[in-house]
Amino acid sequence: MKIVSYNVNGIRAAINKGFIEWLKATDPDVICLQEIKAMEEQLDLSLFTDAGYNFNYWFSAQKKGYSGVAVLCKKEPKHIEFGTGIESMDFEGRNIRVDYDEVSIMSMYLPSGTNDARLSHKFEYMDLIQKYLIELQKDKPNLVVCGDYNICHEEIDIHNPKMKGVSGFLPEEREWLGDFIDSGFIDSFRFLHPERQEYSWWSYRANSRANNKGWRLDYAMVSSPLKEKIKRSVILTEAVHSDHCPILLELDF
Repeated sequence: MKIVSYNVNGIRAAINKGFIEWLKATDPDVICLQEIKAMEEQLDLSLFTDAGYNFNYWFSAQKKGYSGVAVLCKKEPKHIEFGTGIESMDFEGRNIRVDYDEVSIMSMYLPSGTNDARLSHKFEYMDLIQKYLIELQKDKPNLVVCGDYNICHEEIDIHNPKMKGVSGFLPEEREWLGDFIDSGFIDSFRFLHPERQEYSWWSYRANSRANNKGWRLDYAMVSSPLKEKIKRSVILTEAVHSDHCPILLELDF
């Protein structure tokens, strides 16, 4: 099973930059999207069905043009879970999950900490989602949590490790991500590539992408029971529809 995760920074803008053609060429079984910035009714869904994704599920933020997640699937899932049931997360459209016999796949968009209020919200979300996923694993042990975590875990994951006072690389955020992994998840990219320094997000400022001054903010976290199924995990840096690039996970069932 080939799974892609992509923060598209606006699905309509990404479509205008060739996203659909890229999707057809990449051909994942499931693609998790974050920061769709659109309501389902604002989209031409035939673009996705014509590309082979007859089963597409959208969970938008209540605020128009903001946040939101989606999952596009070739094969119909057994169950779709819109949100988490936790209001402080769900009104911003940050979690959607599809369940198959072999695996459950969540698209997750963790908040960024752009100011003090948002950083406080980010820490609240981090605490709540970790507790939620610990409980979820009891019922769904074969779980993949893909998405934009808005945190670099280790110094290898950021172009300038001296940026310790910036949200996304705060010691408390990095410690949380380590605890998250310790709660039963595997960072699939780092598991297969312990020394590889690649990024999944670049600021639009100062020609950051051309100079590869990036951050690895996007993860395909795989629950421990699926460890032996991890076949491939890569960052698709050639895709340029967003300030993020997609990540790809292959599981061998």
